Formats: sequence, structure tokens, C-alpha cells
Amino acid sequence: MSLNPNPLYAAPEDWRAYSGTLSRRVFAFILDYIIVLLLCIPAAVVLFFLSILTLGLGFFLYPALFVLVAGLYFGLTVGGPSQASPGMRAMGIAIVRVDGRPMDFLLAIAHLALFWILNSVLTPLILLAGLFTERSRLIHDLLVGTVTVRTA
Repeated sequence: MSLNPNPLYAAPEDWRAYSGTLSRRVFAFILDYIIVLLLCIPAAVVLFFLSILTLGLGFFLYPALFVLVAGLYFGLTVGGPSQASPGMRAMGIAIVRVDGRPMDFLLAIAHLALFWILNSVLTPLILLAGLFTERSRLIHDLLVGTVTVRTA
């Protein structure tokens, strides 16, 4: 098995690929969650009609609607060929694996789940880790084996 020579998948060694990624991640986070909130509106409408068809059983999915929409959103975009969500692409960053393999859907979901868990426990301290680690990696990046790089 050989590694993919695509430069998007390989974590570069040049320090310039990581400069300014922490602030770009914050703005990408804000953009992405605005998009997720907007996507929850049509998803709620679809879930309403699904609930009518299932005689009310679909209404039990409303508390998990945001988690489902965000999971699909990040799983399909970060785990897709661009390795970045629309907010990340707007900020000129992408997530790549340290071992050089492309991100897949499950790893993107694990990355998101660890972010949510660690953010609920450590709240603002999660961003402080990026100031002291190499390549501005956050704690969930270290646990999953990913790094955020600049694409523009």
C-alpha cells in the first residue's frame, strides 16, 4: 500500500502551512455553525412530515436534530474529497491526517464528537492548546491524528 501523492492529503513540513490556522479555525467554526443552523430549518420540516407518516414516532428525533444535521454536514464535507467544510474552504484551511491518508466519514465524525466532548469539558481552554503545540494542533487533533493546514 502506498501513500497518496496528492499534496492535500499529506501533512506538509513547512511551518508556513500552519501559520494563522488557529484564528482561521475560529472563523470557520462560526461560518459552519451558521450553515448547520440554516440546514436545520428544512430538516425540521422534513422531520415534521416524516413524523406524520410514522404516526408521531418521528417527533422523538427533534431533540437530536442538530446533532444529526451537524454530523452529516461535517461527515460528508470534511470526510469528502476537499477535506474541508464550506466554512473551512472559505477561510482557506483543510484538515489532513498526519499519516497521509485521506479523511473518511467515520474519522470526520470522530473528530467532531471529540471536539464536542472536549469543548463541553474544557470550554475555552481547548483553543489554548493550539498556542503551545506544534503545528497549532488542538487536543482532539492530537487524539485523532489530524492537523489543520492552509490551502490558500
